[in-house]
Formats: sequence, C-alpha cells, structure tokens
Amino acid sequence: MIGVLIVDDDFMVARIHEGFVRRCEGFEVVAVVHDPQAAVEAAARLQPDLVLLDVYLPGTSGLDVLPQLREVAPDMDVIVVTAAREADTVRRAVRGGAVQYLMKPFSFADLRERLRHYQDTHRALGPGGAAAQTDVDRLFAGPRTAAAPLPKGLSAETLQLVEQVLAAAGHDLSAAEAAELAGISRVSARRYLEHLSDAGRAEVRLRYGEVGRPERRYAPR
Repeated sequence: MIGVLIVDDDFMVARIHEGFVRRCEGFEVVAVVHDPQAAVEAAARLQPDLVLLDVYLPGTSGLDVLPQLREVAPDMDVIVVTAAREADTVRRAVRGGAVQYLMKPFSFADLRERLRHYQDTHRALGPGGAAAQTDVDRLFAGPRTAAAPLPKGLSAETLQLVEQVLAAAGHDLSAAEAAELAGISRVSARRYLEHLSDAGRAEVRLRYGEVGRPERRYAPR
C-alpha cells in the first residue's frame, strides 16, 4: 500500500483530493494537512511514500517547503498539484525532484492516471531492483493522457466541477442536488452526470418511490 500525504491550504479542495486518492486501489491517505509546519511534522512522523503538494501555502510556497520535507522523509516522492502555471514555478518543481506536476482544477481521471503511472514505475524501481530500459522509458516519459472530445455543449471545466462535487458529497446525488451544489441548472447537471456515467466515471442508482418513475441518482465510480 502506498501512503499519501495531502498538503493543501484549501480545506474543501483537500477533501476532494482525499476522496480521489481513496478511490485508487493500492493507495491510502495517511494524513491531510493545511500548512507548512504541519506538513513537515506529518512527513517526519508518518514517512509517506508520496506527497500531493500544493504550491500556494500560508506564508510560503510549497516549493520552499519541499527541501524540508525531503530532509525529514528522504525516501518520499512528490506530485505537485497546483493552480500555478508560471514556467518558473514548473522549472522549480522539476529541479526540486517532483515526479509529476498536475494543474488544478483536475478530474479524478487525471489524478488516477498519474497515480497509476507512479505506482507502475517509481514503485517498481525499488531498492535493490534492476531496471529494464522499458521501465526507465515509462518513468521519464510520464503518463500518456488522451482526452476524448466532449459532446457538443459540454465544457471540460464544468465537467471537472460536477465530478468534484460528486466526489466530495460522500453519498449519491440527484441531478437537482448536484446542480445546486455546482451552481448550474438541473438540466445541465443531468447532462454532465449522464456523460460521467457513460464514460464509466460515475454509476447510476435508481431510487424507487411509491408512484411515478424511479429517481436517477449518481455516485462516483
């Protein structure tokens, strides 16, 4: 099992990311923290395999905290998850040893792809092992993501929002409930939820009442 430490100052975003990680087989969340000091203390105490590290932390940059994390937990790896898009920030993350750089907002599928890549490559290259060229190629090439085009009228940003709302809810939602949480119309929410279902990223559950058609409810897969 790969232990993951989540470091993000936004409590809601951290909760969403925690839900994403918990849905990935072979990974467990060992702690969720929201400030630099707590991150260093958790890393020293728990020795996580992997840290999901935000750049924007209270009073400092996550990249400034990165050397401290490595000092207290030398064997850990880091995936930077942030809204920061500046080239200098990306270069600093690479030079600091981040194995991936994932820009917010992202979907469960985006994170899952990177976690699977991490699981298949970095963990396979453990102490005492011998790497084949194919393993090294996969490690340095990074995950291959090919996003399928969305149906007409759907946007990637709103799709990510609906998927995040679904993941954060903790229970299945109707289209009306998802619409209220996402701040969009019920009709739009229904279209996005059905698309997630068709893509295998959500499941549909039917709730039967005394009269009328059963209510369609949606849960993350």
